[in-house]
Amino acid sequence: MDLYFSCSLTGGRQDQPVYAALVAHLESLGHCVLTAHLAAPSVMADDADHSETTVYDRDTAWLRQSEAVIAEVSTPSHGVGYEIAYALERGKPVLCLAREGVRVSKMLTGIRQAGFDFQTYASAQEAQVHVEAFLAQY
Repeated sequence: MDLYFSCSLTGGRQDQPVYAALVAHLESLGHCVLTAHLAAPSVMADDADHSETTVYDRDTAWLRQSEAVIAEVSTPSHGVGYEIAYALERGKPVLCLAREGVRVSKMLTGIRQAGFDFQTYASAQEAQVHVEAFLAQY
């Protein structure tokens, strides 16, 4: 399955180890993570030479290509929120994951659209269980 993994970049990278664990797990299950590079510690430097338009065009093309979106939303991010809305408007299933105890916008936790799921986790392993359960539906 082609998946779009969404996570905070400019909002903060403190959850990068979880991002990397999730992407590695998805790939180990045989999925193609179109945005796997976002989990790398070097993503900010790697994308530095790309213009805003290039990133927008590339990422929205990947969103259209994807069959589902997995978004780690513990760290607030304008881009992640946009990507979630973009995917939902196109009928893509979306799973949002957040660390237990983190405050997440009511604009996300209040979504009741078909194909949307929001889960909290205490460990990367628990997040992986949520991902597997979500993808099993599709």
